[in-house]
Amino acid sequence: MLFLNWITDLFVGTGVAHTIFTLALVIFGGLLLSRVRIGTVSLGVTWILFVGILAGQLGCTIDPATASFIKEFGLILFVFSLGMELGPGFFSSFRKGGVTLNLLSALLVLLACLVTLVIHWATGENLLSLIGVMSGAVTNTPGMGAAQQTLLDTAGAQEPTIAQGYAVAYPLGVIGVILCLMLLRKVLHIDFRKEDEILQRANSDMAETLEAATLEVANEAVCGKTLNEIQRHFGRQCVITRILHRASGDVELAGADTTLGLGDKLFLVATPEELSAMELLIGHRIETMDRGAWDAMKTNHLVAQKCVITNPSINGKRLGDMKLRQTFDVTITRIRRAGVELIATPGLLLQVGDTVTVVGDKERVDKLQPILGNSIKQLNEPNLIPYFLGIVLGVALGMLPIVVPGIPVPVKLGLAGGPLIVAILISTFGPKLKMVTYISTSANHMVRMIGLSLFLAAVGITAGEGFIGTIVHGGYWWVLYGFLITVVPCLIVGIVARSVFHISYYSICGMLTGGMTDPPAMAYAQSVCDNNQVPVAYSTVYPLTMFLRILTAQLIILFLCV
Repeated sequence: MLFLNWITDLFVGTGVAHTIFTLALVIFGGLLLSRVRIGTVSLGVTWILFVGILAGQLGCTIDPATASFIKEFGLILFVFSLGMELGPGFFSSFRKGGVTLNLLSALLVLLACLVTLVIHWATGENLLSLIGVMSGAVTNTPGMGAAQQTLLDTAGAQEPTIAQGYAVAYPLGVIGVILCLMLLRKVLHIDFRKEDEILQRANSDMAETLEAATLEVANEAVCGKTLNEIQRHFGRQCVITRILHRASGDVELAGADTTLGLGDKLFLVATPEELSAMELLIGHRIETMDRGAWDAMKTNHLVAQKCVITNPSINGKRLGDMKLRQTFDVTITRIRRAGVELIATPGLLLQVGDTVTVVGDKERVDKLQPILGNSIKQLNEPNLIPYFLGIVLGVALGMLPIVVPGIPVPVKLGLAGGPLIVAILISTFGPKLKMVTYISTSANHMVRMIGLSLFLAAVGITAGEGFIGTIVHGGYWWVLYGFLITVVPCLIVGIVARSVFHISYYSICGMLTGGMTDPPAMAYAQSVCDNNQVPVAYSTVYPLTMFLRILTAQLIILFLCV
């Protein structure tokens, strides 16, 4: 008897233990199935959603209020960790193609509304039910919640078919986006090798790629001038680290007061464009003297050594304000941040987690290391302050009522849109406010996956309860309608993006999954594409799309249903 009670409490109970057990079991089963591949296709963590639906249908339910909390909190963790990772490159990606991506995602929203209205006019289906179907078809929980709240505020009543339509359409909404990505890959004849080449060329054009080279002074106009005078008069953005003087044969650490002489050899780091300009200004390049040749020179005991900035007091400081040349007689030649090399200009803000290359006397470089920190162990310590501060600000922003002229009820960004925007802002501008925003990639990925897993499990269990019964009693038409609302806009926008704007398949995947506010489909697309272009495009269009999804659901209620 005790054994039966134990089993009952775990599987069909109502307590905390039952809730945790059910969620963990669903996530465990989904993660096991995520390893299953059919040919080259795998649904990845999306399996958690379908295992949750099965569990809900079998009676493994959890308290609705608890399920709502877990779903929203998991989604917040997912979108916030995503924003923290992609924030530093968000604004640059928006400038370089982001406007086009956002216009296409807006078209995606408009087409979904249009398909919904066409179905209503053609079939006579209740428009309130179709709004729920539309929210499920585009996997947008805040849109469904906004529609329910707007109906309550304006008509003083609730409509249960909104939530039912959402639950029925949601699973095929996820599957439909994934199927569209697969179909577009076939229709557009996507070759991943060619896409990788296009992406590599685009990254080389967009990124500030640095080169190291040796130049020999051949222009008599610069002879006798200091590096400071050359920088001031010609405004070249490069870092000259070492000079081999022709007259004495000595290697000197370059400084602002270093004077150039005819035949001197300079070792410098610059972008390709700046390097070409320096060749015209200084003299020709010497291909035989690379970094290894300079490092082999023992004169003045100069070394080039990498250090990691882990000292929080340096976070947000300008490189020029450190006065390293005057204090330590060393020079920072390049900075590596999040996999990207940056030129060490005086105005560059240093951040915790940056890897800097320091050139100077070995003894002086060793003295500088404790100032910078250079403690890998310290980087492994999780920095949770920006996470929870960001969630506080993100939730506040998400619940902030935004008054739109002509609409009687304020709209809100919701508990997904607000934290995502705040995460992008904190990770981008936090160092300028002396805020340490660094968190290791593995820690950030762990938070993201935990959040996504909780979100999918809660949505699946909630949607699974009575799922088959709803479909049998007429809901099968909602499944079809939802599938059309998902697939038709995705295919049209995907083909337009490729044929008209020549956007890469990776960006199309990110734009479509972000435009459909579909984290599971984004996780699938990222696993298939295996690069950061998908989440970058996803985060670029997600904030605007989230706002438009919420707004359009409320507008249909206000103008066509009330």
